[in-house]
Amino acid sequence: MRPGFSTNSIGDVPPADAVAILADLGYRSLALTPDHGLFSGVATGSLAGLSAEIDRWRSLLARAGMACVIESGARHLLDPLRKHEPTLVSPDPSARKRRVDFLLAAVDLAAELNATSSAKSDAPCLSLWSGVGRDAADEATILDRLCAGLNSVIERATQRGVQLGFEPEPGMVIDTVARWAMLRDRLGNPECFGLTVDLGHLECLGEWPLAARLEPFAANIVNVHVDDMLACRHDHLPLGAGDVDFAALLPLLASAGYDGGLHVELPRQSHRWLDTARESFSFLARHLPPAPVHSPRSYR
Repeated sequence: MRPGFSTNSIGDVPPADAVAILADLGYRSLALTPDHGLFSGVATGSLAGLSAEIDRWRSLLARAGMACVIESGARHLLDPLRKHEPTLVSPDPSARKRRVDFLLAAVDLAAELNATSSAKSDAPCLSLWSGVGRDAADEATILDRLCAGLNSVIERATQRGVQLGFEPEPGMVIDTVARWAMLRDRLGNPECFGLTVDLGHLECLGEWPLAARLEPFAANIVNVHVDDMLACRHDHLPLGAGDVDFAALLPLLASAGYDGGLHVELPRQSHRWLDTARESFSFLARHLPPAPVHSPRSYR
């Protein structure tokens, strides 16, 4: 497993300028969120005009020795007024299509950024989620909307050799790992449909004991978000500031064969991102099972 960091947790500097700093601290994976100023063209549903930016980032990641996962959770990339909207479960079909088109382009971006990698742990991956049900439709209707959109994304991901890491998110239609498994079955168990697990979400939703709840799904995990939380509070806290049992969860991931990134996701700490990156790496280094871990250099 490799310590990783999320671009949504980097503030005050362009994410590209932070990559070398993160690499020097010891991070070896990046969760990259297309957003305003960072692959924002993906919002149009196409990679047209992005070839130079893709080439630049591919070279940047290669020089830093970093893998890359694409995240699709920008708050206001598709709608400047409504957070995370539209989604795969929005009532308006045209709105759902905007989300699907964005995700199709994000699949292509994941494939292009990882085009030169042959390592299994560096396989292209796109992380995504369901969205909040905002109308009075029954669950069957909402799940039909979700599956219809996902089928298109699954087809593209299969064609491009991209893993999908579907994330259960508090407050959304799919909010627990058990609901993820239900959705996977409803979709027909597609090979590319994996699980993004946010360790803090397990605590937030009261999925206790965390390791026991996660263990049946551990082999399906293709992406991990790392943050701390308290029960019933969806608030991403610095590592060690909440109640997440990292001492049980990280060895479980290792024993299940997960060898991807442990992506620190603390967007509310983005104003102090460098201190957060230092502190989080130190925390992970203390809690990871025995394995080669790069010691961070002092950065001032």
